[in-house]
Amino acid sequence: MSMATSITANLALFLLCINLINIMSSALPPDFSILGYSDEDLTSPDKLIHLFELWMSKHSKSYSSLEEKLMRLELFEDNLKHIDETNRKQRSYWLGLNAFADMSQDEFKAKYLGLNQIGVPRSRGSSSVFRYENAGDLPKSVDWRKKGAVTRVKDQGQCGSCWAFSTVAAVEGINQIVTGNLTSLSEQELIDCSSENNGCNGGLMDYAFSYIASTKGLHAEEDYPYLMEEGTCEQKKADLEVVTISGYEDVPENSEESLMKALAHQPVSVAIEASGRDFQFYSGGVYDGHCGSELDHGVAAVGYGSSKGQDYIVVKNSWGSRWGEKGYIRMKRNTGRIEGLCGINKMASYPTKDQ
Repeated sequence: MSMATSITANLALFLLCINLINIMSSALPPDFSILGYSDEDLTSPDKLIHLFELWMSKHSKSYSSLEEKLMRLELFEDNLKHIDETNRKQRSYWLGLNAFADMSQDEFKAKYLGLNQIGVPRSRGSSSVFRYENAGDLPKSVDWRKKGAVTRVKDQGQCGSCWAFSTVAAVEGINQIVTGNLTSLSEQELIDCSSENNGCNGGLMDYAFSYIASTKGLHAEEDYPYLMEEGTCEQKKADLEVVTISGYEDVPENSEESLMKALAHQPVSVAIEASGRDFQFYSGGVYDGHCGSELDHGVAAVGYGSSKGQDYIVVKNSWGSRWGEKGYIRMKRNTGRIEGLCGINKMASYPTKDQ
């Protein structure tokens, strides 16, 4: 090999190493594709428009007019800039271009949240006793998905029915734990029949638990499928098989220790504030982004653990499997806040099932 060739080869190797160092030091996660964009998409209007068209195709988006499309493009660009700026701060989580990328924060809040506490004081559970109060020697980690007590991630769509999905996830969990059978249950029945709640306009998990306990039970999803809108309560399904619960209990308010005790024994319905912009575009990692404790969304805690020194709670959402970590979010715990991150310790409850 000639000296000139050797110098050229060494220079190429040096440039390659520098490039790799730059990539490895980036704030973005190793699998860059999960974010839905690249650096080049931020450099010119043409590239941005091309990215928007690809995003529209991926999420089956269409608009009624050119004016609306241009308005959505502006929102998309603004959201993309926020996503990229956040990712470059090297947080413990990252954001991505999901199906909500053409929506304003206010529009997102109006369509996809649905915990309704206005004028609805929270009642205590069917028993004032917290059965897990004296639980000790909790495992370091729990994942009810691996234990077969969690069904697939579902999608509430543009209906404020998160409270029903949170309730159902917890009931599916305790039913599997007690009976050994994992049955996907009907959120639609709760929307149609739980009269203390407000269907697609919001509700509370405790009221939904009360409905299930006071009736003959909840039907399977396949027998009473989800419509993404309010329907009429179908009494004719009374002869079909149902899943029952004995009652429900509330986890002591603002006690992370109590939440962990309950979660070590079964999936738990929890309420959080999910209206933050980072939460809207969460794509992965242990979330510790900005959020308050004005509860506006019902979800289900299905496990807990730790990763790289970060303790977290595994939360099952109802925005489909393309949001977050295949429909889940790991929310930081041990934050030092009595109410927990996004208020997760404030209003937790779970169903009980004696047999």
